[in-house]
Amino acid sequence: MSKAMAVTDASFAQDVLQSDLPVLVDFWADWCGPCRVLGPTIDQIAEQLDGKLKVVKLDVDGNPATAGQFGIRGIPTLIFFAGGEPRGQVVGLRSKDDLMKEIDQALGIRP
Repeated sequence: MSKAMAVTDASFAQDVLQSDLPVLVDFWADWCGPCRVLGPTIDQIAEQLDGKLKVVKLDVDGNPATAGQFGIRGIPTLIFFAGGEPRGQVVGLRSKDDLMKEIDQALGIRP
């Protein structure tokens, strides 16, 4: 079971934009091979940064309004939010080390 919480168009504002913690949103789809490969890495980050970073997943097929709002054109796409605002974005498959550097750069969170 994924350590990242699933969010929807209906819950996005509350779960992401109004979060007290910075949030990593994984925009993904079940049919996306690179998304499935990235999944365990996202779970590791969620576990490692528990209490410092909220990690959520949004299925773009089931939640097109939010994906459209943030201009998601390719998946996997990760967007880092703080204070309800996007602070950084990564598109495509990346290593855990690369993602941790991006998180630190965008949000100032170190493991």
